Amino acid sequence: MYVILPFEKEFFELKHNYPVKFLGHPLVDSISNFTKNYDSSKEQIISNKKPVIAILPGSRKQEIKKILNTVIKIVEYFPNHQFIVAGAPNIELSYYNSSLKNKNIKVIENKTYELLSISTAAIVTSGTATLETALFKVPQVVCYKSSYFSYFIAKLIVKIKYISLVNLIMDQQIVKELIQQDCNKVNITNELKKILDLNHRKSLLIKYDELTSVLGNYGTSKRVALDIIKK
Repeated sequence: MYVILPFEKEFFELKHNYPVKFLGHPLVDSISNFTKNYDSSKEQIISNKKPVIAILPGSRKQEIKKILNTVIKIVEYFPNHQFIVAGAPNIELSYYNSSLKNKNIKVIENKTYELLSISTAAIVTSGTATLETALFKVPQVVCYKSSYFSYFIAKLIVKIKYISLVNLIMDQQIVKELIQQDCNKVNITNELKKILDLNHRKSLLIKYDELTSVLGNYGTSKRVALDIIKK
């Protein structure tokens, strides 16, 4: 079995005695290829010169609505920044606009990597997006809200210390996670101000570099393919 997360190797090998190899994460290849081939044109995305705070609210309508309803309350506290939402391909633009309630927040569709490549900070719902944001070296606050019932059931079934891939892989809190009742206007505002602070950003970016080294160098897919051929 070839796994894409380092802690999966230990799980399958030690607990289930299954032969496993971790040869890196394919996202490293995807983002390296994007960075290498993308000719950054900020004018495609932004309409003014203010630094960008990206909002990656997920791809399910329920979580999008909950996060956006909270995030729109903090915009006024960051007048020197502009907020831009990364729209998911499966969600219609009208749905985002109904949640944003005419706030001065732009939505761009199908350009998440382009948005991250020019962002100063990000508010991210947990999932692969947290890892993508880290690999783009964008300081982030991880925010997650679901229905009380769904969260209660998840807590009973899943026993993990963190919900973001960044923290799970490093087995420590690298990025701040605001979950359920902690995901509110005051906490998001405070944490966003922290990651916009230059000193805090420096220490976070060092941790991001450590994360990148753990995930492996460019060429994961090729390494896996060559290893299969050896068999």
